[in-house]
Amino acid sequence: MSVFDEIAAGYDDDLFHQVVAEKLVNGVADAPKPDVVLDVATGTGAAAFAALQHLGAHSVVAIDSAPKMIERAKAKAAVQDPSGKIDWHIGQAVPAPVQASSVDLVVCASSLHFLGTAALKDWLRVLRPSGRLAFSMPFGETFTPSPAFAPLVATDIPLPSSAQDAARIALHAGYSDVVAHKLEVSSRIVFLVYATS
Repeated sequence: MSVFDEIAAGYDDDLFHQVVAEKLVNGVADAPKPDVVLDVATGTGAAAFAALQHLGAHSVVAIDSAPKMIERAKAKAAVQDPSGKIDWHIGQAVPAPVQASSVDLVVCASSLHFLGTAALKDWLRVLRPSGRLAFSMPFGETFTPSPAFAPLVATDIPLPSSAQDAARIALHAGYSDVVAHKLEVSSRIVFLVYATS
């Protein structure tokens, strides 16, 4: 069982992840309504549900490597996605289980620092021309993962100390129109980054 499976039962008790996911998705609410959204490392589905509720997404592909996270997401989907617009996948995030140039929006809340630059490259593959990307990154100076999670943090993406640092992550990966914002939730700081393929 993975460490992510081990924390699944209490994952929603900490509202931090829910708030970050909702704020992240709301940041693209002014963009054209997306047909297909890819939610990478969905956890218990906060960003996937937000894409339906706030963006009116036609369909969402949500993937997570932890079966117990997906199990909890599916349980919530009975209420939050009664029409079954979310397609849940258990598996590795890279490569994403979607065709090239088939996605309007990629969302990754609170997980890119575990996935590394391979994910950023893969998202360029799956996004349609002018497709949007939204991801969050923890503040490098206060991010202290527990011993169980520390070895899982990607070494090829530096944790940002400013919004400019966070924006550079997307710029260096080949994205354009990059904007980054600082968000403080329950005394924890993250950066929300938006970009175009």
